[in-house]
Amino acid sequence: MTHSTGAHRPRRKILLAGLVTGTMMIGVPAGAETLQEALVKAYVNNPTLTAARAGQRANDENVPIQRSYGLPGVNLSGNYNDNIAQSGGSVGQPDRSLSATTQLAVPIYQGGAVRNSLKAAKLRVDAGQANLRATEASVFSQVVGAYMDVIRDQAIVQLNRNNVDVLRTNLEATRDRFEIGDLTRTDVAQSDARLARAEGELRGSEAQLISSREAYIRLVGSAPDDLQAPPPLPNLPTTVDDAVNTALNNNPDIASAALNVEAARADIGTARAARLPKISATVSGTYSNYLNSLDSIVPNVPVDQDNKSAVAGVSLTLPLFAAGRNSAQVRQAQSRSSQSLEQYIEAERFVIAQTRGAYAAWQANDRVISASQQAVRANALSLEGVRAENSVGTRSILDILNAEQEYLNAQVQLVSAQRNAYVAAFSLLAAMGKAEARDLGLDGGVLYDPNIHYNKVRGQLSDWADLPTPVQHASDTRTVPAANADVPASSVSTGQ
Repeated sequence: MTHSTGAHRPRRKILLAGLVTGTMMIGVPAGAETLQEALVKAYVNNPTLTAARAGQRANDENVPIQRSYGLPGVNLSGNYNDNIAQSGGSVGQPDRSLSATTQLAVPIYQGGAVRNSLKAAKLRVDAGQANLRATEASVFSQVVGAYMDVIRDQAIVQLNRNNVDVLRTNLEATRDRFEIGDLTRTDVAQSDARLARAEGELRGSEAQLISSREAYIRLVGSAPDDLQAPPPLPNLPTTVDDAVNTALNNNPDIASAALNVEAARADIGTARAARLPKISATVSGTYSNYLNSLDSIVPNVPVDQDNKSAVAGVSLTLPLFAAGRNSAQVRQAQSRSSQSLEQYIEAERFVIAQTRGAYAAWQANDRVISASQQAVRANALSLEGVRAENSVGTRSILDILNAEQEYLNAQVQLVSAQRNAYVAAFSLLAAMGKAEARDLGLDGGVLYDPNIHYNKVRGQLSDWADLPTPVQHASDTRTVPAANADVPASSVSTGQ
């Protein structure tokens, strides 16, 4: 079984390439927000990511915690006693006393518990870092989806608005022709009904645009501002087998599952240590002071009012009987190890299915784009022909309305396929382990490195090395204005 723990790979500036040409939906003026800028905002400000980083920092602390069980410990205890009542025959007893004891305990042998617990903790730190990579890729995939949803829905709203304008003009022309007896009342009713339907579809598309913009705000932390068409995604695989092989070697979920398998095996050794002897050495010193309350039993003979002692020893603890608890803990650890093995296979199956599914969706939507572009061109010609034929009386108003609807449907299918193809391609990169911050060349400052905190705390011995008071890193969105259905003044490309 092989796995990756996040070895360094070259950063590819895949989001700094030129914009796609001839296939995207909306032309946006220079200076508007780019996909890279949206990803940088999410990387810095998304609460799912900032929470995952904090969770990983907490996970790091398990290493010094487990290491501490194998290191010496020093304790200081103090006592003050005031004998408020004594029997009359108590001679030589102090009325009060103050004592302090210092003890140094040194673990010598713990049956392998410390070694295995420390090994498991380190492995789970590596697994947690892999999970953090997976969280980054998941958040980025959601951001890309939300970004493309806004672009798609803006295009669909604009298409529907154009359609309403066209149908409204058609209705006015139909009424004029009805007034002069060129058309029937049925033609007017058909035009009126189609306009009402188009207005309803427009309202629905506007609601969908608002929903997509709110989803974007939730993920990125700011409102989408004239989103530019995204850049192409390089380094996409040429075959599905290439994609799967890359995913099996690089996907962080598989890496995390493999590390958890090793950690669970170490847990078995920790559990077995409970049945083995434990040896420790102790050195303790005690100082007592009777605060001049100790009387001598011999008149006029002074007595010492303090006492000092020191003790050193070795203790051996040999478990003999624990009512089956120790073997139950071993069996429990073994079952959890078996569970982790099955979870590894589950993760591997999921990644394979995810990769193949994303590849198929990407390929299919690429073909849909080509077909839709052809459909848009054909429907545009068809609509032009139907209108010309209507002018000479060989086509009805209903024929025109149907041709306009088919033209609209083809345009909507095209912008939807363009969105779906891009999102599927990015999801494919994510499944392959190629859609994390280090792969995307984000220029938002220094990338978060989980090893910085881990290296700082793994050997920490001070009991007073607290972190600063926790503060919120992700901003809330209360001050972000509610999304609306306004569409920037821009052209809509149909891919002709």
